[in-house]
Amino acid sequence: MNTGPRADAWLRPYVLGLVGLDLAGALTATLAGTAVRFHGSLAAATTAPYLVISLILPLVWVVFVCLGGGYERRFLGVGTEEYRRVAVAGAVLAATVAVGAYAVKFDLARGYVLVALPLIVLLSLGLRYARRKALHRRRRSGACMSGVVVVGYGVAASDLIRRFRDEIYHGMRVVGVCLPEHEAHTAEIEGVPVLGSFTDAADAAALVGADTVAVLACPEMDGVELRRLAWQLEKTGTDLTVASALMEVAGPRTTIRPVAGLPLLHVEHPELVGARRLVKGAFDRCAAALALVLLSPLFLVLCLLIRSEGGGPAFFRQTRVGRGGAEFTVYKFRTMVVGAETLKSLLQPRNEHDGVLFKMRRDPRVTPVGAWLRRYSLDELPQLINVVRGEMSLVGPRPPLPEEVAQYGHDVRRRLVVKPGMTGLWQVSGRSDLSWEESVRLDLRYVENWSLTLDIQILWKTWSAVIRGAGAY
Repeated sequence: MNTGPRADAWLRPYVLGLVGLDLAGALTATLAGTAVRFHGSLAAATTAPYLVISLILPLVWVVFVCLGGGYERRFLGVGTEEYRRVAVAGAVLAATVAVGAYAVKFDLARGYVLVALPLIVLLSLGLRYARRKALHRRRRSGACMSGVVVVGYGVAASDLIRRFRDEIYHGMRVVGVCLPEHEAHTAEIEGVPVLGSFTDAADAAALVGADTVAVLACPEMDGVELRRLAWQLEKTGTDLTVASALMEVAGPRTTIRPVAGLPLLHVEHPELVGARRLVKGAFDRCAAALALVLLSPLFLVLCLLIRSEGGGPAFFRQTRVGRGGAEFTVYKFRTMVVGAETLKSLLQPRNEHDGVLFKMRRDPRVTPVGAWLRRYSLDELPQLINVVRGEMSLVGPRPPLPEEVAQYGHDVRRRLVVKPGMTGLWQVSGRSDLSWEESVRLDLRYVENWSLTLDIQILWKTWSAVIRGAGAY
């Protein structure tokens, strides 16, 4: 059988590039440590050992990162696991240097260590981040993509294809679909060709040169069939991934526990109360209070701009629903004409949103200054007051209106078990461009899987989303 070219040809140059960046960053860090510690005596004989160490440490660093999984394909390009493994490798390197210096009785200068070792990690993380962003830009143009053959029902395959197209930075392109026997007569799904039934998956992946076969949750692909498929894919080195129905909501809370010889998935309950919640609340309030102090000059300028545009108050107050269904007053900078709420009923027929929200791309009530504030989400800044008061979090589901909550179904009300946030997964995934169903899915995913690490990751990504101004209207 003729096989197509492998779609992961980009991977080897990418990994070699990471190795080069790690070497360059580590060499820069070690030489900087030498220069800082011995800035007045670089030519002295006592400095020579540190120059040798500075040349050896970058090679040792690459070995440690490699052993820690920092170059493994599954961690590259998306997620925080790559960065976590680099940070762990840095901690191991520091411990190894300390133990090694003690073992050979070498009095290693603390000034050198305090500069060089942290700088190695920081430079590696920074350079990897820059390289990842360059990879994402290439992926937006269709390069550096991995081919995927999807095995599952048509509806689930269609959903996965759309998600990969919407989130192209993941680098996954569906190049073929294998359906159950009763659906295999379909010619294509979402423009992707159907290559046969479940039993044809391995041959289909070889035919199109796919890197991965993704099996979606379906009863036909039980343990026996998956094992057979894995054996077939092993011959060509094609990856096999399995998407459990639990992954959408409870992915980070699942662990595999062997019971009676069976690998059972155990699902932990989401942590909605307890110590981690107290830490999150303290982090939110402290960060919001600091932000209010630092941004106070900007608040003054924005107030003057809003007031200069036809008068009226600078702030807009509105009732929203928070945790447990409790109502509170949210604060925002005013972006619409005075009395805009009374005009909403007249504009309702022009609503462009598919759910309970009211959204218009060219809302006539929005002022010129207000449109600018909305584009960069500056109108949301006064919600820092709500965070300090404990009514909102920095990260969480979108704060809904009471009339929206009145239309919630049972599942959607799950959003109300946590505090609403100034930003969230909905903010970094498209903002107003998202459908109602997608907004709910992202909010529920956050509620079920929140963590302080996820919050920090979302806050970091919010800057990019705000600067682009995508989906803001």
